[in-house]
Amino acid sequence: MIEAQTQERAVPTPTAPVVPVNGQDYMHDVRGNLVPVAAIKTTDLLMDEVVRKIHAYATDLSDQIKRFKEHTSDDVYGFLALLAQEYGLVRGGIKGNVMLQSFDGLLRVTVQTAERVTFGPELQQAKALVDECLVEWASTSGPEIQAIVQDAFNVDKQGEVSPTRLFQLLRLKSEDPRWLRAMQAITDSIRPLGTKEYFRFHRRETRTSAWKLVVIDLAAA
Repeated sequence: MIEAQTQERAVPTPTAPVVPVNGQDYMHDVRGNLVPVAAIKTTDLLMDEVVRKIHAYATDLSDQIKRFKEHTSDDVYGFLALLAQEYGLVRGGIKGNVMLQSFDGLLRVTVQTAERVTFGPELQQAKALVDECLVEWASTSGPEIQAIVQDAFNVDKQGEVSPTRLFQLLRLKSEDPRWLRAMQAITDSIRPLGTKEYFRFHRRETRTSAWKLVVIDLAAA
């Protein structure tokens, strides 16, 4: 009997870029200046080593996840293409969500496709029209409506608005002509960016157990 042995892959730690000058080693500091290695504090050299070691593993892991995603996509869509061929279906491309499950019902792979959009300059006109409405409605509209409207135009850390919140705003009804023009401006501002695929993996101990997500997220691990 042959037993499979697993061994942790060694990831080389990159050494700090040392610049030899006249027989003496130097390193660049954050300003780009050359500093003699002998003049650098031991703790700073140690911190440099720790950071480079962590980054080496992080880069290697990032490359592994990228390859894993590519292989997962190939496997899923390869299976779907085989399934389409079996039923005599000719497809120019497979779109939409799909869920694959193991024969024993304990493992599940889900592919979700989400449309990616951005918003053009019309959004600024929509914001101005909405602000006019809110000023006039201040005495009649509830605080909940005003909070939803204001939140829809808030930007995140990347300076982008949330498509989900804006689409929720489009579902609010009003016969005010300015509001109708604002909603039309939001609709006109939508710029498709394509689609993005999300792969999720679930498992459960028994067929009656709750599904648990297989975490591939450093923040949630």
